[in-house]
Amino acid sequence: MAKEKKRKQPASDSAVPPGDEGEGRRDRKGKKAKKDKAEAILPSQIKNKDKRSELHAKLKREKKSEKRKLSRERSQAIRRAEELGEQPPERQVPRTIENTREPDETVCRPDDQELFAGNDADEFNAVLKQHIIPKVLITTCRFNSGRGPAFIEELMQVIPNSHYVKRGTYELKKIVDYAKNRDFTSLIVVHTNRREPDALLIIGLPDGPTAHFKLSKLVLRKDIKNHGNPTSHKPELVLNNFTTRLGHRVGRMIQSLFPQDPNFRGRRVVTFHNQRDYIFFRHHRYIFETKESKVASKDKKAKTSESKRQPEKQVICRLQECGPRFTLKLLTLQHGTFDTKGGEYEWVHKPDMDTSRRRFFL
Repeated sequence: MAKEKKRKQPASDSAVPPGDEGEGRRDRKGKKAKKDKAEAILPSQIKNKDKRSELHAKLKREKKSEKRKLSRERSQAIRRAEELGEQPPERQVPRTIENTREPDETVCRPDDQELFAGNDADEFNAVLKQHIIPKVLITTCRFNSGRGPAFIEELMQVIPNSHYVKRGTYELKKIVDYAKNRDFTSLIVVHTNRREPDALLIIGLPDGPTAHFKLSKLVLRKDIKNHGNPTSHKPELVLNNFTTRLGHRVGRMIQSLFPQDPNFRGRRVVTFHNQRDYIFFRHHRYIFETKESKVASKDKKAKTSESKRQPEKQVICRLQECGPRFTLKLLTLQHGTFDTKGGEYEWVHKPDMDTSRRRFFL
């Protein structure tokens, strides 16, 4: 009995079994793994709002410091290469959706003779070669209200030699015939839905084509902070990133709305910037300002600090937005003038075309 009781007694703390040292090491490793796992937790996995925002701020600071460190190392490498007279390391270009777009056979090239021949034979050649002065008729849908009239008024200030005609109950085909008989070169129809402009129809006259755009994110001049008032001078026109055959045709159509002899004295600039098949419209004017900046004088005899500083005049150029501001998305491009029943379409946007984020058509 005594021997059995002796066996049941627990071992003293001073006695360490031979396998305990390995178990302790494994425990420490397990704790370290748990700690690493806790550090790898994403902010979205934390339910507590304060802890989540704290972790998010910490990760953001770490990412910013890492970025700053890499930038410092790159600048040091460039400086070192310049001192040694070596070739500096190549500048890294970030991967974006634009520069990783899917290859397109219709992208225009500078040596494309077929493209130049098509330009000489298209419907906009007479206007763009200044044989005909562009004359634009602007009208609306049958029920125009809300911000439609204000948008048309600002659109007429953007496009020179444009005239507004009230739609009334006339059909669009009659409006097209009316514009043809009065030698208009283009017709713009502003469509409104629920008192808000939502579509733009541009018809080239007399033979087309007809482009239907979705209009979104409209901001009128009065809603733009520190906006400017445009003059009546002919504006400069800037078209960006219309690279494909379709984009080139749409760009020439937009170009035919404006005169090809801008008045640079007016300092007005109209921009159509295409990015990911969305055409962003902006209207600016140049402003030249003279500002004085204090420069330290080289005169050693100057006693006071005020006499050492001399004002230097500098001319600074900046842009002031005149408005309006909106975005266009091409939906259809149709041969000829507007015809919903028997019209032949050059291009139609379909939902199947949006399966890839890196496929663009303009």
